[in-house]
Amino acid sequence: MFNPKKIKIDNLSLGDLDHEAELIPLLSTEDEEEMNNESVPEELPILPLRNMVLFPGVVIPITAGRDRSIKLLQEANAANKVIGIVAQKDESIEEPGADDLHKIGVVARILRILKMPDGNTTVIIQGKKRFQMGEILTEQPYITAKTTDIPEARPLPDNTEFNAIIDSIKELSLEIIKQSPNIPSEASFAIKNIESNSFLVNFVSSNMNLKVSEKQQLLEMNDLKDRALETLRFMNIEQQKLELKNDIQSKVHSDINKQQREYFLHQQMKTIQDELGGGVSSHQELDEMRTRAKSKKWMIR
Repeated sequence: MFNPKKIKIDNLSLGDLDHEAELIPLLSTEDEEEMNNESVPEELPILPLRNMVLFPGVVIPITAGRDRSIKLLQEANAANKVIGIVAQKDESIEEPGADDLHKIGVVARILRILKMPDGNTTVIIQGKKRFQMGEILTEQPYITAKTTDIPEARPLPDNTEFNAIIDSIKELSLEIIKQSPNIPSEASFAIKNIESNSFLVNFVSSNMNLKVSEKQQLLEMNDLKDRALETLRFMNIEQQKLELKNDIQSKVHSDINKQQREYFLHQQMKTIQDELGGGVSSHQELDEMRTRAKSKKWMIR
């Protein structure tokens, strides 16, 4: 979980943010309700995302590299407009067309644009609602398309099975974070303070170490309960892999310690032999001396 690999959007990659940019609050229940009441625009500029899937409510930082991507982001930000984020089917394609993109994506708003010391432009975006991409309107200077809203089926608040799934996701998330030395402790704080069940599912789905196709599969599920259950299934697989990895590392560490102890004992034996003036030059001679010592009748006074 909490995959550290870089996010590439067209020629965009995850950028290091300054301290101020990292202070982004989690989505509250009120924020989510307001977000869900918003309508999806009839058409959107489309920003292809190379090796990541954006989920509703989730915040990601990106560094703009291509001119067309910078142009799209700057124009949308200047007009205070939302954009459409859609994952590529094949991340190796440098100039993706409409046919190279998945049809289901997420409306995103630009939270902030930062000019970094190295000259790059870092943009912080937040997912809002899922949409389906329809007719392509333009492909230059960037893709624009007609879009439609995708309704999401949500369980009632007193749905016992769904609440049990959510509890399991929280518990397993905290356990995975605990077992993963590369995941910062702040991740546990984030999980514990997420109020919205749907945002919890989206947040965990976004941060799991899954293939793009697997994350896209989760995004396209219209029933929140089904998506939560599938997320939990992926989490169980990830925990099993993590436990196996930790067991292997523990065994390797134990073997190394054993080898180091044997080497240390060997060096001690060699030192003792040297101090005896070379009289004992091998383990065989030492064993012979032990045997003679056992068979000899010692005079005890």
